[in-house]
Amino acid sequence: MTEQPLVRTEIKGSIAIVTLNRPEKRNALSQKLYYSLKDTFSELPDAVRAVVFTGEGKHFCAGLDLAEHRESEPFESSLFSRASHEIVKSIRYCGRPVISALQGAVIGGGFEMASATQIRVADTTTFFRLPEGRRGFFLGGGGTVHVSRLLGPDRMTELMLTGRKVDAEEGQRLGLSHYLVPEGESLAKALELAEQVSENAPIANYMIVNAISQISEMPSEAGLFTESIAQALSLTRADAKQGIDEFLINKRDARFGA
Repeated sequence: MTEQPLVRTEIKGSIAIVTLNRPEKRNALSQKLYYSLKDTFSELPDAVRAVVFTGEGKHFCAGLDLAEHRESEPFESSLFSRASHEIVKSIRYCGRPVISALQGAVIGGGFEMASATQIRVADTTTFFRLPEGRRGFFLGGGGTVHVSRLLGPDRMTELMLTGRKVDAEEGQRLGLSHYLVPEGESLAKALELAEQVSENAPIANYMIVNAISQISEMPSEAGLFTESIAQALSLTRADAKQGIDEFLINKRDARFGA
């Protein structure tokens, strides 16, 4: 029997659909799966203009596969954490908008990965948890940066101390998802959004998904200078002329590459 890939990639036009494919383990993150993800997001074809990121089956991702970490040394654990940071960065900074389609468990490392995506669509079965404190350890996949950016340190601390479950409705109120849809409809909505954002000029999308998060961590004057450079690089390209003319002449948004 042919072994199924842990990460499945399907290309539909200009959209890549990246699927965690370990449903029997609720898509828990084995080390092999983690590293497969980095390869996937680092090697997207040039023609891909947006990515939909989801999980096979009833759950997005139940977090780290703890069976692989029952016994580990501090140095080994630190190296894995640093590798995890690079993997999450490969999602956030792959150069295209990444839309996550969430369902069921979004736990621990899965929560960290989802928080690195630019648009998050949750269905009503979705729930979020950071249970590491209840398991006796601290998270290590970038959550103190990416999850904290969404929730703030105070709320993140509460969720880590209690390990409580945040349901889909509360998750949307807290900013963990941008769209809340009926059960089973998150993938369809994510694909709809991916089609929409893929019509933007590639340089505009690149600046949006890279510059905003970088600028948010800069002193204000450095951030404003970076903003002016990003605008200059995009505004002086032919895409911008096309987009402006389409609006001024035809009173509609341009569809780049359509």
